[in-house]
Amino acid sequence: MIDLYTAATPNGYKVSIALEEMGLAYRVHHLDLMALEQKNPEFLAINPNGRIPAIVDRDNDDFAVFESGAILLYLAEKTGRFLPDDPKERSRVIQWLMFQMGGVGPMMGQANVFYRYFPEKIPAAIERYQKEGRRLFEVMEAQLAKTRYLTREYSIADMATWPWVRTHEWSGVSIAGLPNLQRWLEELAQRPACQRGIMIPPPAEMTDEERAEAIAKMVTR
Repeated sequence: MIDLYTAATPNGYKVSIALEEMGLAYRVHHLDLMALEQKNPEFLAINPNGRIPAIVDRDNDDFAVFESGAILLYLAEKTGRFLPDDPKERSRVIQWLMFQMGGVGPMMGQANVFYRYFPEKIPAAIERYQKEGRRLFEVMEAQLAKTRYLTREYSIADMATWPWVRTHEWSGVSIAGLPNLQRWLEELAQRPACQRGIMIPPPAEMTDEERAEAIAKMVTR
């Protein structure tokens, strides 16, 4: 049994999608980020960085793993799925996973903050992160023109990247003129595990305005 500590964010959805794809039994512990439950001592004992997601593998001596990319690698190795055995193909998957961890996630996250949440509108910051988000999408477009997924087969790299790219409208980053990226987005949206994963935990019932106001309070604390 896997204990999943998470919230309704793209980083959280990466792991719930993976757990669904891999068919692993898991329990959800929904942390209220607005109430700063991720800073409670009990959770910091699992993840000293105080961020979601994190897991505890109860079948492996209560082994805790934090950082979403590290969790995906751990689960892929645990199950022997979605991470190739061939060294070159394995490296390609890890490269695209790191592309998401170091690029797509941070840039889209900053675009969200400055475009939607930050109380002061700073046009230069908004433009910077939206342009970088678009540039990263164009890198993906070039790759997806050659392969169906980010690598030859569907992998943890796709699971990590899709939850962020699907938020492009919320981040104000256009996908116009990127047909292969659009095709990839739609194909993953049709996968039952992806559909289930983005509902774990269910999104908070609030308007866009209420959501932006609540997160603005959190990011400026």
